[in-house]
Formats: sequence, C-alpha cells, structure tokens
Amino acid sequence: MAALGRVRWLTRALVAAPNPGAWRSLCTSTVAQASSRTQGEDVRVEGAFPVTMLPGDGVGPELMHAVKEVFKAASVPVEFQEHHLSEVQNMASEEKLEQVLSSMKENKVAIIGKIHTPMEYKGELASYDMRLRRKLDLFANVVHVKSLPGYKTRHNNLDLVIIREQTEGEYSSLEHESARGVIECLKIVTRTKSQRIAKFAFDYATKKGRGKVTAVHKANIMKLGDGLFLQCCEEVAELYPKIKFEKMIIDNCCMQLVQNPYQFDVLVMPNLYGNIIDNLAAGLVGGAGVVPGESYSAEYAVFETGARHPFAQAVGRNIANPTAMLLSASNMLRHLNLEHHSNMIAEAVKKVIKVGKVRTRDMGGYSTTTDFIKSVIGHLHPYGG
Repeated sequence: MAALGRVRWLTRALVAAPNPGAWRSLCTSTVAQASSRTQGEDVRVEGAFPVTMLPGDGVGPELMHAVKEVFKAASVPVEFQEHHLSEVQNMASEEKLEQVLSSMKENKVAIIGKIHTPMEYKGELASYDMRLRRKLDLFANVVHVKSLPGYKTRHNNLDLVIIREQTEGEYSSLEHESARGVIECLKIVTRTKSQRIAKFAFDYATKKGRGKVTAVHKANIMKLGDGLFLQCCEEVAELYPKIKFEKMIIDNCCMQLVQNPYQFDVLVMPNLYGNIIDNLAAGLVGGAGVVPGESYSAEYAVFETGARHPFAQAVGRNIANPTAMLLSASNMLRHLNLEHHSNMIAEAVKKVIKVGKVRTRDMGGYSTTTDFIKSVIGHLHPYGG
C-alpha cells in the first residue's frame, strides 16, 4: 500500500477542485506558464494559450483543419504549435520525436491525431506513438462514451466512462524468439501502476459524482498478472466506501456492454482490454467519429479521439466526421478553463447533430467534412449571443 502515498495528489487535485475545469489542476497552470515564458523559437500570440498540435496520419490533418477553422470562427485564444510525426509518411525520427516532446513538455497541453503504427517489424518493437506516451508518462486514458441527442443508435441515453492504463500491460514491447518458431511476448503488470490507475478511476468517479467503478480483468486465467491488477483495485476500493465496486471478466464485459450497457458507470482496466472496450463502446453510440478521448499524466494532458483510427481510406475524400475531434477540442478548452469557448463549440456540434440536416456518411448522411464544419460555425454565434 506504500505506493498509494505517491499518488495522493490525485485525490487532492480532483476532489478539492472547485469547478468542471478543475482537470486543469492535474497540470501546471498554463496561464502562469504563458505569462512567465520568454519568446522562444515559436511565434507567440499575446494572451493566447500555447497548445501542441500533432495531426498524425490518415484523416488526422483534415480533422485538425476542422479544429482550426472552428477555433478561428469562435475567436478561441489558443495558439497551436504544429509538429509532424509519422512512421508511414517518413516523418519519424529521434530528432522529430524530441521536438514533439519538447513542445508538449513546455506547453503541458496537446491535441493529437492518430499516429499510425505499421505492422512490419523494422528492428524497433515500440512505435513512436507508444514511446511518446511513455516518455510523458500518460498513464490514464479516459474515454467518455455518451449518446448524442438526435442521433439514434441501438442503445440510446448511454453515459459511461472507460479508464485505461496505457503505459504497461500487453503493450510493453517486450518480445523475443526464445527458440526457432517460438515467440514470447511479455505482459508487464506492476503494483505501483495498477494502484495508480485504480486510484485515478476512483478519484475520477468522486470528482464527477459517479456511483460505481467496475474493474475489468482476466484473473481467472492470468492469475498472477491480472490477479495483481484486481487485488490493487480491491485495495483502493476500500478507501472509497461511498462508491460501489464491482469486478467483471473481460469477455463477459464485452457481452454485457452489447446486451445491457446501462449497468456500467466507470470502468477501469489494463491496457489491451481498454483498447478493445474503447472501440466496442464507441460503436454503441455511433462509431469512432463521435467519441472524444484524453490522456493524462501528473503534468500533461493530451486530447484525441476516443477510438484511435487513421481512417486512411477516407484521406482526401472530404468525408471524415470531425465530431469526435471537435468535442475533444472542446474538452481541451474546458481543461484550460476556457469554459465559454468550450461550451460554445460543444453546443454547436451537438446542435448540428440534433437538427440532423448535416450528417457525414458514417452517420447515415451525405454531407462532406466541409459541410459539417460550416454548419458548426453557423451555430456558434447564436449560442454566444
């Protein structure tokens, strides 16, 4: 239990925070950072919040264009510092990775697209995306799966949160050929990181007024690895008597999500299970194009789509759905305590979807990405008055 003491900052940061923008307390104040910085190589806009932008692969650059267009129309006081890192576009190197890390460490806040990971082995097991998350210690991935009013799916009025540990587990990049034709792939589970993500999940539930946390595992088969993760969740749960705690095996969880997703509130799980459940749950409310996500460390916050897909087949066709990225950008503004701009953009996006006249192909419509952006911009100013 000694490791719990090293993450007590989460309780103070989340529970003591006074408003919805209090996730800002997980990071050093960007306002203070912006006022204290001297002008560096990047061009600064006076009074604007510096944010690192990493468009990524596939339709990522098109989605980031949507964010920039909407931010411009809404007069959002954010200055993007754009960097490019891609393994499939020959724009990945140690130098570029360090440039991205330097920008993100300085700004504390970033918005990123999907950095595609090729399946081919070229001598390095860890992808640039994984290395980026590890170097920033982005241990907690949070995906809020919520139905969008006006867009009917098989299950409506859903509201659940998936919290995923994303710095160890099956994604530890530890593989080797122990004998010819025999590959060993190591899954790493540590007490410290299991306790940390469990603590984060219960702190999140406390801060957001949620009543239940479900730990997802496969401890019946991986008795030591997932057994340790589950044990840590059980230990942390004892510190939160007001929050109901349940545990569920991953395969049963998948079935229950499809049959009766309303039983879930906050789910916490190891790396691979979280990746699977993020995508499954996104499909319940409309797919990868409509669910935002974010990742946190003790210092940094990164905003992205909840289900990470490059959607390469849509590149240049002007058909990508910018909803998820725009909602993620709205969450980023709330994190920066720009409540007015955050609400303005989120409400405009939701209004477009609720009216139903402009919908991209993934939502059953024929509108283009450009049509959607223009419609969102058209709904901005009535909200602002």
